[in-house]
Amino acid sequence: MIFRSSASSHLLPITRGWVQDGAMLTKVEINRLRSLREKKCREEQGVFVVEGAKVTGELLAEGFPLVEIFATSAWDGLAAAARARVPVRVITPGEMARISHFPTPSPVLAVGRIERTELAPGEMARGFTLALDGVQDAGNVGTLLRVADWFAFDRVVCSPACADVFSQKVINASMGSFSRVRIITAELAGALAEAAGAGVPVLGCDLEGESVHALAPLEAAVVVIGSEGGGLSPEVSARVTRRVTIPRHGRAESLNAGVAAAIVCDNLRRVRQAAGPGDPVTR
Repeated sequence: MIFRSSASSHLLPITRGWVQDGAMLTKVEINRLRSLREKKCREEQGVFVVEGAKVTGELLAEGFPLVEIFATSAWDGLAAAARARVPVRVITPGEMARISHFPTPSPVLAVGRIERTELAPGEMARGFTLALDGVQDAGNVGTLLRVADWFAFDRVVCSPACADVFSQKVINASMGSFSRVRIITAELAGALAEAAGAGVPVLGCDLEGESVHALAPLEAAVVVIGSEGGGLSPEVSARVTRRVTIPRHGRAESLNAGVAAAIVCDNLRRVRQAAGPGDPVTR
């Protein structure tokens, strides 16, 4: 892909990639990039934006399908973009300020292709799944992706009511985990019913549940995290097969979704790894 513009410009080859320098952004281009703040526009165009040197570098390193990059001369990632064969448009700091989604613009803004994956039949019967039921805070969703990445969960399944995983806030909060975790958006109640039907424990976080520290080693499991204010939705709660809680020793009423998920995921991994060759591992 090579950027074209009616304005004068020159193209510089860099290791089989291209850098375009000297062509000013048009109003159409600026409006297009600014419109990607809205989920509707992202869906219509099939792309999303991510801003920041660190997260852009992480996406490039993971081979994520970026389609174009806009950067000022202060960005030091040209070589990485060239290796990934992603075209770069060099723009002025003033132009970056006009397309930036942040009060303080970063030196680079990347556009990535939205690629959604579907839940395969029987997939949740294998390994560990983190399921998000209506988690609407983008920062929490990003943190939960990091949790899944940290504990090497096989997938994250989000209900349609969750914050859009292709929003800038989710991607930035995930700190690179967005590009490493298998993320699926699916109707959650049906997916949980299928998992439970296959004998997989569906663990719902509930203040009245059994202690998560009492869990036996599990070969496969689904950890369900509810919304920040309402907890698990009725249709999802009905599919939970076991309710677990984190023992409280103080007076706090609740834990942040990311903190709660991390503690439950840690217990699953810890008891599974501590199990000896002859120890029973259940579903």
